[in-house]
Amino acid sequence: MAGKSVKKRPGCDMRGMLSFQILWLLSNRPMYGQELAREIERRRGEKPNPGTIYPAIKELSEGGLIMGRTEGRSTVYRLTGKGSSTLKASLAYFERAYADIFYSIPSVQRRMKEGRA
Repeated sequence: MAGKSVKKRPGCDMRGMLSFQILWLLSNRPMYGQELAREIERRRGEKPNPGTIYPAIKELSEGGLIMGRTEGRSTVYRLTGKGSSTLKASLAYFERAYADIFYSIPSVQRRMKEGRA
């Protein structure tokens, strides 16, 4: 594709984190679908396409974790009580499963800089 910049993804697949990220973002404030997509793009470096984000939103909504309210031509999504409980449990799991990785980042970066990683 001439003239089009293609961003390279990191070496690990982050697609499974989309639902978790949507719940986390909505725990901060209600958002439109496009706002969610822009915020995810800001954090990941690439914007999720509508065929990815809207099925995730639909699944979360059907599961009772988020709720949408139509405002004009757009829908504003917010976290439900069930969604808040699910996010709390997910955060506890995430911390249990991955905290040691995040806490080790400075030492791993130091070893990499020194050529020891």
